Amino acid sequence: MRLIVPLQGVVQGRGGLFVGSLIPCCLFYFLQLYLKRRRSPPPPDSDSTELPRTSSRSSLFTRGNSIGRVRVSSRASPLAKPPDSPYYIGLDRVKTDPYDRVTNRDGIIQLGLAESTLCFDLLQRWMSENLMDSLMMQSDVDGGFDVSSIAMYQPFEGLLEVRVAFADFMSRIMGGNVSFDPSNMVITAGGTPAVEVLAFCLADHGNAFLIPSPYYPGFDRDIKFRTGVELIPVHCRSSDNFTVTVSALEQALSQARKRGSKVSGILFSNPSNPVGNILSRETLHAILSFAQEKNIHVISDEIFAGSVYGDKEFVSMAEVAASGDFDKSRVHIIYGLSKDLSLPGFRTGVIYSFHEDVVSAAKKLMRFCSMPVPVQRILISLLSDTRFIEEYMAAHRQRIRDKHFLFVEGLKQLGIPCAESGGGLYCWVDMSSLLTSYSEKGELELFEKLLSVAKINATPGTACYCIEPGWFRCCFTALADEDIPVIMERIKLLAESSTS
Repeated sequence: MRLIVPLQGVVQGRGGLFVGSLIPCCLFYFLQLYLKRRRSPPPPDSDSTELPRTSSRSSLFTRGNSIGRVRVSSRASPLAKPPDSPYYIGLDRVKTDPYDRVTNRDGIIQLGLAESTLCFDLLQRWMSENLMDSLMMQSDVDGGFDVSSIAMYQPFEGLLEVRVAFADFMSRIMGGNVSFDPSNMVITAGGTPAVEVLAFCLADHGNAFLIPSPYYPGFDRDIKFRTGVELIPVHCRSSDNFTVTVSALEQALSQARKRGSKVSGILFSNPSNPVGNILSRETLHAILSFAQEKNIHVISDEIFAGSVYGDKEFVSMAEVAASGDFDKSRVHIIYGLSKDLSLPGFRTGVIYSFHEDVVSAAKKLMRFCSMPVPVQRILISLLSDTRFIEEYMAAHRQRIRDKHFLFVEGLKQLGIPCAESGGGLYCWVDMSSLLTSYSEKGELELFEKLLSVAKINATPGTACYCIEPGWFRCCFTALADEDIPVIMERIKLLAESSTS
């Protein structure tokens, strides 16, 4: 009624009640029509929309194809593409034509993967004698097998017994000069999640770590894939045997800040991967002093700590941090059994941190990458068998030393030198004399020739962010002695064909 009251006088004077009612109705109708045309059509309701009953199965498929292929997330899309790093390209190529000294002698010989078979005889013996007893934990009630000990949920950060066993084992292989507190330890399903979880805990998306180069190419995936943390190479040179210096760290940090990058920490491997050199106590002290001055974290990857074979002493960053001169909360250690105990298939890693918030956060993140309980039960028995561990580690180091000597001597006879090293399952080989041009392009051409002509997969320095062309990482601890002359002959033939 209130809508037509203002028009009442006009209506009564010009047409009576009928016209007076019609005018407001028309105005209201045209107003609704105007608003409806200006309003955008609502999106179709996927839950309520139905196809006409007459639509055929073929028309349904035609409509779907016209829309296009369903997409994955922007995070997954780049990961689904073929690898562009020579490191992964080489590993993939080996899978297509792997060398076998009996069944495929013309296949590609793998020198790109740091794994060891040198002490499989010792592992075979221990597993044969102890594996089932390790798994078949006895019940406290009747002394029989208690299946709940391996079948039920257990702490994601690892059983207390396995953390105690790891603490003792790590102290033993690192010279007995440092002790590890199991309460500062988190057990992970391999070294890769250990690196990733630490990156998640120490840096925000878009932040960066300084990392001395050349460095292990896998760090790019381990850290960047999901955390969004960047890696800034700190370039080291052969004149210093590729050992990082404080001046190089200062320069890299200064340049990073000028670019607007926030540096949250320093990540490095000791022994170095791929060079194999061992950082001295003085160098570790200088790195930690630098980190404390700049108020950033230090991550020391010590996964090759028990694979040292030279005369230089290995010193853990945990030992330097415990000396009393530093704020220990910024120090974090990565360890695992893939290298020192030749058990990459067990997927065994360790985060050791002096920062209680890092340990607390890492424990919660372990729900995504915890170690299976049966594996933990085996490792409790294995690592606690001190007699076997002493026998194994002595043989492990001696056999690496012997294999390193054979491999490096073979290269020397070809006039190919190696960097000085004392740890790791590899050597850092200078093949610059085989380059057609002293450049990254020349190095990648040699990498392809090694793969295609010589049938050898060696990781080029380019994949490790080395700024000096011609360096290659060659892993030798999965080779039989009789394989080494085959490799040297193939390199020799490649060198002769390049000069002819």
